[in-house]
Amino acid sequence: MRIEVLTLFPEIYRSLDVGIIGKALKKNAFEVNVTNIRDYSLDKHKRCDDYPYGGGPGMLMTPQPLHDAISAVDPDRRCVRIYLSPKGVTLNQNLVRELSSKENIMLINGFYEGIDQRIIDLDVDMELSIGDYVLTGGDLASLVVINAVARYVPDVLGRQESTEEESFSDGMLEYPQYTRPQEFMGLSVPEVLLSGNHAEIAKWRKEQSEKITENKRPDLLK
Repeated sequence: MRIEVLTLFPEIYRSLDVGIIGKALKKNAFEVNVTNIRDYSLDKHKRCDDYPYGGGPGMLMTPQPLHDAISAVDPDRRCVRIYLSPKGVTLNQNLVRELSSKENIMLINGFYEGIDQRIIDLDVDMELSIGDYVLTGGDLASLVVINAVARYVPDVLGRQESTEEESFSDGMLEYPQYTRPQEFMGLSVPEVLLSGNHAEIAKWRKEQSEKITENKRPDLLK
């Protein structure tokens, strides 16, 4: 999988160099390329924003640098081009799985008050939101998308089962997890997990998953 990122602040993506994602990138399990949109600005000061027509607060990203950056990075339009926006479809686990099956993804990050609508009309395949709130730019949302999608790429996680037995994988929240010590601060590990009876453990986990989902996210059960 190849992920192309277009941004005004490429240094933000240094955080990908650590942890599980960093290890996966080092062994070439997948690829992330970060492009600075300013490199394509024809303005002598490399400006990429201007006042919006019709007035209003803030600045808007101008179309020329962004369009030229997109065209240079993906001239044959092989990427699924995604603009991170609070107006987009909300990211969920099913969509994460769908995106993880794509060979090429482009994440387009807006800033200030967003980007010129003509870029969305000309160059964007999907608008994507990570939740009903607004950030100062798309980069944090892009990092979330990269992290979520990369977990489904082969050789990124140590065990593939890690993506199969977790929250949202079967439409419900995950069951409680415990590790050593057996007792901590007066709280003990449930006896069923110590029994070695895999059928009973599976039954307990399913019951706990259903109970937690009903209490915390009843909307998922609908």
